[in-house]
Amino acid sequence: MPRVIAIANQKGGVGKTTTAINLSAALASAELRILLVDLDPQGNSTSGLGADKNALSCSVYEVLTGAVPPDQAVLLTELDGLALLPANGNLIGATLELVDLPERETLLRRALHSLGDSYDYVLIDCPPSLGLLTVNALVAADSILIPVQCEYFALEGLSDLFGTLARVRDAFNPRLEVEGVLITMYDDRLNLSGQIRDNVRSHLGPQLLDTVIPRNVRLAECPSFGKPIILYDSRCRGADSYVQLANEILAKHPGRSRRNSRSELN
Repeated sequence: MPRVIAIANQKGGVGKTTTAINLSAALASAELRILLVDLDPQGNSTSGLGADKNALSCSVYEVLTGAVPPDQAVLLTELDGLALLPANGNLIGATLELVDLPERETLLRRALHSLGDSYDYVLIDCPPSLGLLTVNALVAADSILIPVQCEYFALEGLSDLFGTLARVRDAFNPRLEVEGVLITMYDDRLNLSGQIRDNVRSHLGPQLLDTVIPRNVRLAECPSFGKPIILYDSRCRGADSYVQLANEILAKHPGRSRRNSRSELN
């Protein structure tokens, strides 16, 4: 079965979708079969991979409501090995429609289970909230990856997120782990960035990943072209950082990697 990683932080603007898209692409470039599930009603992962979210015949919304099986909603992307379960604004109404369903917290887990071993990794781009959609992602996941923007209030709200994790473990998913906390939007020209990273490390210790995602113009540009950074500009610092992140994730799970890293091919 695939390893399922939820990428979540209820705080917006922390690089969650950027990480979902570009980590998925970096893993796919290592000859792994990757499914990216867009669970955010904004549909930014969907458009960021070149799909028209306003022209979808079906999406993750129809999957959660049981209208279609997930394999019928999955789209192929420009990158070999990377598939997308897309989202659009229809997902906004899902919380209200799903709230009265039995076992509503397990809808996504059951949908992904029906895919069997079609993928090596499933990554879930969660909405910036701790509502029913995010809970579904955490119930379905083996682990959570938490992007944290390198700013003064980096740790703000993390206690709420860890509290939600504890409740999900107790009630639905005792195997749920923390994959790691990822520093994003790091500017090594600023002393403050180093101080914030040290502060996060002092609070979170080994949960902080070694990889740091820099502020990078090319990373900011690529979503408007519907491409992950590895296709848009594979030589920029942003692409290098996500290859490094993919390698760090794969090192945690020996046996899942079919090729050690894309960077070794260059």
